[in-house]
Amino acid sequence: MGGTILHKQTVRDVPIEGKTVLLRADYNVPLEDDGTIADDFRIRSSLDTIRYLHERGCKVVIISHLGRPDGKRTERDSLAPVAERLSDLLGHKVLFVDECIGDKVRMTIKRAPKNAIILLENLRFHNEEEANNKEFAAALAKSSGAKYFVQDGFGVVHRAHASTAAITLELPSVAGLLLEKEYTTIVSTMKQPAHPVIAVLGGAKVSDKIDVIEALEPIADTILIGGAMANTFLAAAGVSMGVSKLEDNQKTEVRKIYDVATKKVGKGNETQFLRLPRDFAVASSPDDDVERTIVPFNKVPDDQMALDIGDQTIEAFVRTIETAKTVIWNGTLGLAEHPIFAHGSARIALALATHPTITSIIGGGDTADFVLHWDANNGGSFSHVSTGGGASLELMAGKTLPGIASLLDSSR
Repeated sequence: MGGTILHKQTVRDVPIEGKTVLLRADYNVPLEDDGTIADDFRIRSSLDTIRYLHERGCKVVIISHLGRPDGKRTERDSLAPVAERLSDLLGHKVLFVDECIGDKVRMTIKRAPKNAIILLENLRFHNEEEANNKEFAAALAKSSGAKYFVQDGFGVVHRAHASTAAITLELPSVAGLLLEKEYTTIVSTMKQPAHPVIAVLGGAKVSDKIDVIEALEPIADTILIGGAMANTFLAAAGVSMGVSKLEDNQKTEVRKIYDVATKKVGKGNETQFLRLPRDFAVASSPDDDVERTIVPFNKVPDDQMALDIGDQTIEAFVRTIETAKTVIWNGTLGLAEHPIFAHGSARIALALATHPTITSIIGGGDTADFVLHWDANNGGSFSHVSTGGGASLELMAGKTLPGIASLLDSSR
């Protein structure tokens, strides 16, 4: 792989030394029931850009969102705990301001030391953020006193929000180091992968992944399908899936996917290219106290649901993965938040972690959450764990992401 670059200016391309910089990070971190941070992966992923700016004497003003407060101020969705964790990780005091616009923000930033790092309160306490409101973006720029805007929140660049799109009309806007890394890694893998390429697709919905499946079919040598997505594929073929979670009315979309496969590998070879489970782990419900029972793919009892790929499928999928040079994984292969139904996902993770010669690209969202909790190396056992779920899917599918498109173009 190699050769793909982000054709946008980055923090390396502009004279930021000693300037106040407004930095969009993605600190939409998972929380425990008591409100503490369950996983700081996204915070740790932002450190390189923050340190780059801090080392150049910048006053760094960070903005982010957390959760879905829908314009209401809630204690649970406050970024105050993120400021504490960020302080610990940086080894440098991070000032927290419980507003993101207004005089309090402006005066705190103005009075702060030249090399201060300041985190502002949750953008989504204001409905104007998700509405891509120009006045709100202008208020962010004015309150921060920033000379540049740095977009480093990869997980939100597929959204046209005030802090991803409208803000770029207010300030010269460039990419941060994380955004650049995410873009170049994912796009390089899609454009110039080392073969064999194995795609592992799971998760709940076929409809969410139609575009990425269509983008993967030309480059993949094999596509392994699990999760509730597999239920939908089998149901579309007339297989009874009991009371399993699946999407109705997807026969046309599944047929399109198989038509593309036919053109690629020839009629009669589709099932070797698009591989579905041969067995499932089933139960009457996803409760923690149920037993994991293995049945053939076409023998799911009427009152039971498929909640993980079965043992035969796990072994077959692992053997296939072990032949790969590149693996792109998006979507867990079962209800992985329940340990009893995480066997398939865990074995895929183990196969990748124990074969360091495989370039492994882990999509964000639930897949990233799973591997980060599974991996004692905090994601270090894989080539790349993305911080963005929807953003990584849309980038893989070749879509234009508003938060990237609106940045200053590069002359490279």
